[in-house]
Amino acid sequence: MAVRIRLKRLGRRHRPFYRVCAMDSRAPRDGKVIEELGVYDPMIRETDARVTLNQERVSYWLGVGAQPTEKVQVLINKYGPEGTHLQQQSEAMERLKLSKPTAPPAEPLPTFEEETPAEETASDEAAAVDEGASDESVAAEDTAADDAIAEESAEASEEAEAPA
Repeated sequence: MAVRIRLKRLGRRHRPFYRVCAMDSRAPRDGKVIEELGVYDPMIRETDARVTLNQERVSYWLGVGAQPTEKVQVLINKYGPEGTHLQQQSEAMERLKLSKPTAPPAEPLPTFEEETPAEETASDEAAAVDEGASDESVAAEDTAADDAIAEESAEASEEAEAPA
């Protein structure tokens, strides 16, 4: 089996993102991977922060005889185990981490107390005053209030149906 170190495309249209992978040379571009060795994001502005490689595994696969593609060979020469841009890459990564804006802590939303309608407050006060009242009288008050609400809604619907 001929193993190649090559890029596997991910992301979406007009926003590519690649994984550097060890794959069988006969497998399709986005096919089955033997091992993922790093990532390459060409859309990052910092040129030296675009690539992250697992140095040990890249050197292992090169030692075993895996052949890198042309683009991966360039990336390995720059950012691989004996890369020429390792110092610039570490500096670029630090700049990228520092430049990321941190979100300020979220302010707690103000809580509003629900206002109870005047009818409910009046019935609550009446119930508090009549602590000695029986449950039947409280039930009668509730049904009377329900009847009053039903009558109001009936009157409103009759007015809506009457022609103007």
